[in-house]
Amino acid sequence: MKIRTRYAPSPTGRMHVGNLRTALYAYLIAKHEDGDYILRIEDTDQEREMEGAVDIIYNTLRQTGLLWDEGPDIGGPCGPYVQSVRQKQGLYMEYAKKLIEKGEAYYCFCDEERLNSLKKTVNGEEIMVYDKHCLHLSKEEIEANLAAGKPFVIRQNNPMEGTTTFHDELYGDISVDNAELDDMVLIKSDGFPTYNFANVVDDHLMGITHVVRGCEYLSSTPKYNRLYEAFGWEIPKYIHCPTITNEEHKKLSKRSGHSSFQDLVDLGYLPEAILNYVALLGWCPDSEREIFTLPELVKEFDYLRIAKSPAVFDMAKLSWMNGEYFKAMDPAAFYEKAEPYIKAVISKPLDLKKIAEMVRTRIEKFPDIAEQIDFFEEVPEYDSELYVSRKQKTTKESSLKVLTDVLPMVEGAAAFDNDSLFELLKGYAEKEGVKVGFVMWPIRTALSGKAMTPAGATEIMSVLGKEESVSRIKAAVKKLSEE
Repeated sequence: MKIRTRYAPSPTGRMHVGNLRTALYAYLIAKHEDGDYILRIEDTDQEREMEGAVDIIYNTLRQTGLLWDEGPDIGGPCGPYVQSVRQKQGLYMEYAKKLIEKGEAYYCFCDEERLNSLKKTVNGEEIMVYDKHCLHLSKEEIEANLAAGKPFVIRQNNPMEGTTTFHDELYGDISVDNAELDDMVLIKSDGFPTYNFANVVDDHLMGITHVVRGCEYLSSTPKYNRLYEAFGWEIPKYIHCPTITNEEHKKLSKRSGHSSFQDLVDLGYLPEAILNYVALLGWCPDSEREIFTLPELVKEFDYLRIAKSPAVFDMAKLSWMNGEYFKAMDPAAFYEKAEPYIKAVISKPLDLKKIAEMVRTRIEKFPDIAEQIDFFEEVPEYDSELYVSRKQKTTKESSLKVLTDVLPMVEGAAAFDNDSLFELLKGYAEKEGVKVGFVMWPIRTALSGKAMTPAGATEIMSVLGKEESVSRIKAAVKKLSEE
């Protein structure tokens, strides 16, 4: 049997990392077994649909490499792949009527006032359990109501007694009292199916073998299974994924500012690092390894290794992982992505590719670039205490001497590349009988006005050029002389 999985998002905005994980796990389960991965747009809740949201779904999946085998844009043997289009074809109503004929569903004509009268408060939460009032209408009453154009919904007819048991691949067998299975609405009064009904019909018609979703759907699964059984259809395998929480162990909400894929890209993370990190939110490989490309994940992924306990979204861990991706990146590819961040800080005609390569292994996300390189544009105001280094054994006095001594050497340097400058200054250190670091510390401080820089003194000079380097060393001599 060929494995077929689907990712079936609602077009309601940016893709939450929980939805991205569902999309990823469904992709990995299919591709691990050389199966099919289907994209279906579930837009039956027309009120929540956001303009442009379908494009967000396409773009996110393309950026992360989760390419589908069948879907709205490329078609396939089970189309159409958009639920509102399927609804227009009368598909869901046709299947709902089949359930009515079998006694597994019924028309409900209750108005809002009557439904409100059934509401009660349980544990501080208002709930409405339908009392099967319309199940007992005669055939004549139903036909008269339909002929009169009375608004209706179609409800599932669930038993009041006994239990329903279903099997989840991770959680095992779960039994639920049928008394808890309210007669859920299958077709709404606007003629659209509910998510609960449409996804069962579509999963069957599209031949879906493995259903991947969040564990918040565990409680609805018995109702889905009763629909499968009512139709006489084979029940797919269920994989319910654990909740994703923030560092405070609260559900990761849209208000957190980093709950969606696009939020994370905007914060300066790479799509491939985000995807790698999301893969580990609830799944662990059978080794200590943490860095995986998508093809490597396909090879390694075993869904039985998905955990049941909530996964914590740790921004520090994502940042570390992103930094590892930067370190492994091709310098040209890194520069292409880093260029806008560098140009936002540096307007001078400097070798930006060299600057990019200085920071590539020192940052964790793109916005970190600014504070690493801003001194190339201009030296910030700084405290002369920076010239004092216990490690290099430098003082303000020794720094002033070094800078005064090397100034004419730098001015007269024939070659201004990193290696030539290093040899020049190393020669000075040897002549003075001091360590190279003793010489480089004050020069680097004079050039940058910073305690930490992404490169050493001679590398910085080679980028700044002779004129600017000399100017900065002169300014430092003046600063230290006036103290």
